[in-house]
Amino acid sequence: MTVWTPDDDGYADLSSHDAFVNGAPHNTFARLRKEDPLHWTEYAQGQNFWSVTRHADIEAMNKQPTVFSSAQGIRMEDQTYEEYLARRTFQETDPPDHTRVRRKLTRAFAKPTIAGFEQDIRDICTEMLDPALEHGTFDATRLIARELPMRMLGRIIGTPEEDLPWLVEKGDALIANTDPDFTSHVLDKMETDEFRMMPFNSPAGAELYQYAKELMEDKAARGDTDGVLHLILEPDEDGQRITEEEFRNFFCLLVAAGNDTTRYSIAAGIQAMCHQPELLAQMQEGGDIWTTAADEIIRWATPATYFRRTATQDVEMYGKTIREGDKVLYWFASANRDEAMFDDPFRVNLHRSPNRHLSFGQGGPHVCLGMWLARLEVTVLFQELAKRLRAIEPAGPHQFLRSNFVGGIKSLPVTVQRA
Repeated sequence: MTVWTPDDDGYADLSSHDAFVNGAPHNTFARLRKEDPLHWTEYAQGQNFWSVTRHADIEAMNKQPTVFSSAQGIRMEDQTYEEYLARRTFQETDPPDHTRVRRKLTRAFAKPTIAGFEQDIRDICTEMLDPALEHGTFDATRLIARELPMRMLGRIIGTPEEDLPWLVEKGDALIANTDPDFTSHVLDKMETDEFRMMPFNSPAGAELYQYAKELMEDKAARGDTDGVLHLILEPDEDGQRITEEEFRNFFCLLVAAGNDTTRYSIAAGIQAMCHQPELLAQMQEGGDIWTTAADEIIRWATPATYFRRTATQDVEMYGKTIREGDKVLYWFASANRDEAMFDDPFRVNLHRSPNRHLSFGQGGPHVCLGMWLARLEVTVLFQELAKRLRAIEPAGPHQFLRSNFVGGIKSLPVTVQRA
């Protein structure tokens, strides 16, 4: 199945969000993997950067956090040190600071803990799938992919059910701040300096800051000290607590990343079902496929298109020199389609094993904290969806986010026949 982006001539501007409006520019990534795997990329809005596109290189570099640091930001946009300090979450730190915060949260997101949510996830899937499928033709991103992670987010952080749509709307405005369908303050289209101390340079950060403050005050008044938010507030083994600013930034990260990445993995999996009809039959047959299907769907989706690092020293690669202070972008969207690692990478193979995709940032200290939750949500959702379907097909063109940072199908019209 050919899924190359039709309007990608192999020389797309990777710094442009418009180059991703029809999906990742895979012709360009394929050419770079073959001809120029360490590519000096011009960036009109800031400091130029290196683009790393091969799976093997990204996997190896991800294991070198002292050489390729997260502590100057994880997006290609430039920021002052003052802005970095104001916006950073533990994603934008290196060990030992990263490890200190991560250790607090490991218990809440560990595989055995997450496994305890399976019945909750099945219940949510039943509540949302049956009424959605009754429509026959509908937007699967809106009625399915968006609903499950949104509702699970509420259960994990302990927010009232009625607040969830607003929270997700603000999370979208943060992480998809380059798409006019999600924010009135499009990052590269207007002046946003007044919000430069907010997460993602977005006014939604201020609103989420205030919500987090009021939520924790309400929990304290009720004596509610359970949940992941209270874990992050606990002192570490040295008695240190995170600052109020760090907590608010963590809350914004949890709302945005904890919802969007799983949503767009689910949407991509449904899109694959529409174009590869055999996937539905394979899911309905079940068995061992459920030990591998989620990772393949997440590889296919690659919701985090890239993460940026900053070189802390000069590094020689491919006869070129990455200089200390240079920005280096790990293009996961390219690595997850690398023919040197994956057989037939432009086809979804639910039995693919091993599957060394890099969607979770595997191999380094920043491996995704929520990976077990994402895998479980994707697995259960497709189990429950498959048993309710006789067929699914496109009902019109799907639309991608205008973003080179988040890869996602924001609109996915489908027509279904119920089983």
